[in-house]
Amino acid sequence: MKSLLFLVLISVCWAEPHPDNSSLEHERIIHIQAENGPRLLVVAEQAKIFSRRGGNVTLPCKFYHEHTSTAGSGTHKIRVKWTKLTSDYLKEVDVFVAMGHHRKSYGNYQGRVFLRESSENDASLIIRNIMLEDYGRYKCEVIEGLEDDTAVVALNLEGVVFPYSPRLGRYNLNFHEAQQACLDQDSVIASFDQLYDAWRSGLDWCNAGWLSDGSVQYPITKPREPCGGKNTVPGVRNYGFWDKDKSRYDVFCFTSNFNGRFYYLIHPTKLTYDEAVQACLKDGAQIAKVGQIFAAWKLLGYDRCDAGWLADGSVRYPISRPRKRCSPNEAAVRFVGFPNKKHKLYGVYCFRAYN
Repeated sequence: MKSLLFLVLISVCWAEPHPDNSSLEHERIIHIQAENGPRLLVVAEQAKIFSRRGGNVTLPCKFYHEHTSTAGSGTHKIRVKWTKLTSDYLKEVDVFVAMGHHRKSYGNYQGRVFLRESSENDASLIIRNIMLEDYGRYKCEVIEGLEDDTAVVALNLEGVVFPYSPRLGRYNLNFHEAQQACLDQDSVIASFDQLYDAWRSGLDWCNAGWLSDGSVQYPITKPREPCGGKNTVPGVRNYGFWDKDKSRYDVFCFTSNFNGRFYYLIHPTKLTYDEAVQACLKDGAQIAKVGQIFAAWKLLGYDRCDAGWLADGSVRYPISRPRKRCSPNEAAVRFVGFPNKKHKLYGVYCFRAYN
């Protein structure tokens, strides 16, 4: 009698969906697990994958049945859905969904994501032309009939975190302005994990800055009185979560490698800001951005003792080999300031993108 009641319940709750695009997006799943049935298992062979901007990557995901040797029972069509988890884990962003012959990708993933399908149980996702925004955690969900399971894979990018404040000075950006400030400098707002890794690599900065989850934090490797006190332990200090519209701080940005050439322009004279912009254009390039000088310094070991204009109106220079008169104590991108654009004369750093 119990078995008959269970079968009746199954027949009432389940109706095979029509395999069109609307079913991919709006199908409602009711989870019922039979005690002795073949339990669906979804497995990621690697929990963390590393890549670089502009590269291709495969996020691993395979599915099995615990009580059978086959990938699928053949009774129901298998639905594979990939989503990206937001930094605060409050929602998921649709990336890709597949059922039968139907495929659909979303947002800026369109045309860049595909299933590998090297075997009948392979749900791994290929992402081409990796962007900075692709960094994060992805969820692979496989659904077959009344069964489903998930696995999570983290995509990490090789790159560099750098603190940023605008010409107006420290603590002048709300969260939305901070996001745009990073984008303007060929970067994205950093995550906590990225800032934490940068701190472990020696980043020490006393000004608090926004992170991608809406928190405000700063990394301290050398405790001192103006930065929480001399007797505190090193670490990433957390100011907590603040009003994204009204609260104002600096920001920590993240950038990766670039597809182009970063260089100091050899010019017979020093230049005003406008002259620097035109000089780069005349050389077939553009004036470089802050993210590009940090990427060239950190990832390529670029070293130059000449101060030069950048696109935001700041003047900086990258030192990979500390020496007298050129950052003698540490390797760093040295910040000169935001000089008067019309009257101060400096060199210029340019960036030429590869086609």
